[in-house]
Amino acid sequence: MPKNCRLLILLVFAAFTAQAQKTIDAKGYPVIINRDTLFKFYAGQGLFDAAERAGMVTKRIEGIVSRIDFNPDSLTLKNDTSVSIISYNSQIILAVNNKDATFSELNRPQLAASYLDILKKRLGNYFTSNNSKQVIINILEAIAVIALLIALIWALNRGTRWAKLKILKSWERRMDKLAAQGAPVMYAKRLLPLITGLLRAIRVILIIILIYLALPVLFFIFPASKPIAVQLLSYVVNPFKKILLALLHYIPNLLTIVVIYIVTRYIVKLIKFIANEISQGAITINSFYPEWAMPTYNIIRVLLYAFMFVVIFPYLPGSDSKIFQGVTVFLGILFSLGSSSAIANMVSGIVLTYMRPYKIGDRIKVGEAMGDVVEKNLLVTRLRTIKNEDITIPNATILSGHTINYTTVAKTMGLILNTTVTIGYDVPWQTVHDLLISAAEATDGVSAEPKPFVLQTALNDFNVSYQVNAYTALSNQMAGVYSRLHQNIQDKFNEAGVEIMSPHYTSLRDGNHIQIPENYVPEDYKKPGFKIEGEQ
Repeated sequence: MPKNCRLLILLVFAAFTAQAQKTIDAKGYPVIINRDTLFKFYAGQGLFDAAERAGMVTKRIEGIVSRIDFNPDSLTLKNDTSVSIISYNSQIILAVNNKDATFSELNRPQLAASYLDILKKRLGNYFTSNNSKQVIINILEAIAVIALLIALIWALNRGTRWAKLKILKSWERRMDKLAAQGAPVMYAKRLLPLITGLLRAIRVILIIILIYLALPVLFFIFPASKPIAVQLLSYVVNPFKKILLALLHYIPNLLTIVVIYIVTRYIVKLIKFIANEISQGAITINSFYPEWAMPTYNIIRVLLYAFMFVVIFPYLPGSDSKIFQGVTVFLGILFSLGSSSAIANMVSGIVLTYMRPYKIGDRIKVGEAMGDVVEKNLLVTRLRTIKNEDITIPNATILSGHTINYTTVAKTMGLILNTTVTIGYDVPWQTVHDLLISAAEATDGVSAEPKPFVLQTALNDFNVSYQVNAYTALSNQMAGVYSRLHQNIQDKFNEAGVEIMSPHYTSLRDGNHIQIPENYVPEDYKKPGFKIEGEQ
């Protein structure tokens, strides 16, 4: 053998011998889990020596295997240029460096892969125990869990029964008080079964929750059923996790919605303040009536909130989904088809607002309905008659017909009340005029100025129609003023001995008593006899 070859063999043998001797001489610090040594660390890392490093890795492994949802298959390995990292989900378990590989015949990636294989195999059997002692402990733990579950259900039933009795006693005392005060008790009795049924439903729901929470604990006690426990918990944990994550991700959009809402709200408040000032006369705008202020504010408020919703809509959760958009379109179509008459009334209400045909408190007549306006909104107008009857009239009906307003100029020019009497031709018209005017002037509620006046409206076959016209500012008391005017007309005509024969004044007076009350008849009055004329 050549001399150079012998020298090379000796050098290689010396290197292997030195490496083996270094491994034997170096003191390794084991990572022990459940009295089982997984591997040893011979070198430190960073600020930790080998012993501290082994202790830290041991604590990390014990931490992850103590989790109720631990799954060894979630352990992963990532090789970088200078270090190999074994992690569980996003938590780092240990790191293998190049110095660790010098204490092994494997290179760094191979050594890290062997550590990962050891962790998966050993930790997968962490809870597995074939000795009878462990089996007995598991059974006793399961019995304890079942006993605790039974005790909790028993306590829940007792507590529910106690709460039910308390509610029944409290309810009976309340019903006795209501009965003593004369209030109807049957309604309260009908509510009692609803409350007890609700309490029973709550009890059943709580029992189901307790059983569902106890099942994962039972399954987790036995290694063979551990996956079932993890699956049961995932049914509860995963939805809550998704909800919490969705809420966290939605926070920026929620802040945007809050800002848009706050800005819109303060704009609406500013417009309301200006509208109130205009309605109270503090601010005046040419050709803008004070009664327009609040209706205009309501319209602007609706438009602003509608615009706000349009701006907010893209930030709502699920607004970009096809289902959400389809439901929105469907509801819009239903609203459009089902509210055509309502929309017509709303448009009519807006038009009536700016037409100003009447306002709250005015006495108006719409068709056959007459009364005081007690409410007006975008949909309807409500009148209250002199008989305290409330009449609701759609705004579209008012807009399509004619409206008589008795109050508009009553305070300024005066409302003219008129009534007609028919008097025979034998009474001078000057006398009738004087009597009617004096009756009007004596009526409470009739204005002194302008003065009442009389119109002769018709020359009938047997009588003349006289219409007396009187001014009043009391448009809301028309019925009372009319009644007093009629009373005074009767009194004045009776005092003057003038008969009011309506509708016809008979021309045959012989043998008939005068048609006025007895207290107005003169004392020397005698009923005339029948006058008969014949040929001589």
